[in-house]
Amino acid sequence: MGAGTAGAAPPSQTLSRGIRVLEILADARGPLAIDEVARALDVHRSIAYRLVRTLEHHGLVSREPGGRLVLGPRMAALAAGVAHDLQAEALPELTGAANDLGMTCFVAVLDHDECVTLVSVEPRHAVASVAQRPGTRHPVTRGAPGKAILSALDARRWPVDVKESTRAEVAEAVTRGYATSHDEVIPSLRAVAVPLLLRGRPPAAVASVYVASENAPDRIAERLARAAGAVRDALGG
Repeated sequence: MGAGTAGAAPPSQTLSRGIRVLEILADARGPLAIDEVARALDVHRSIAYRLVRTLEHHGLVSREPGGRLVLGPRMAALAAGVAHDLQAEALPELTGAANDLGMTCFVAVLDHDECVTLVSVEPRHAVASVAQRPGTRHPVTRGAPGKAILSALDARRWPVDVKESTRAEVAEAVTRGYATSHDEVIPSLRAVAVPLLLRGRPPAAVASVYVASENAPDRIAERLARAAGAVRDALGG
């Protein structure tokens, strides 16, 4: 997965770095200083500054009053256009599941060797919930959403370096119909995910993330599976 075509033209380094700036800001827990972005990119501050200025010009990056960087409002418009039909159908189902379970629920999709949050809903009345921002990404081999996706994906399309322990966890997810994880992506957090299979698309996952819950993982998975089924039916999958 993710391998380029032999003989293909090399990618633009500037464009790749600009995209990485957006990914770094999306994955950050809060606003970042330009020096932090430069370190994450492993480039000189002046290079990071030029990249950020270009992204600011297009509304993809904004500066807070103190000068720290966050994703800009234009990103929301771009994100809304990604798999718009899936987001539209998933939103009400995620809202129902989040409120029933009292935990954040989201849809994750496959992007090369990574699992990316497409749309997320936090519960309305929970005392505390975990934020799962759209655009958040991590390796598909880590966390419940990734393992749920792998459980529905031909093993020939898996990353080449999947550990045997991960293969065993995916096999278990295939048997029981859902995947679980804890402390894999973010320390102290747990997740449950079920595969979402849609005709003509790579497998996705409907997932929940939480710190603690009175609901057992199988009960959480059952509610998520109902949401996934409703989305699949609505999209003719």
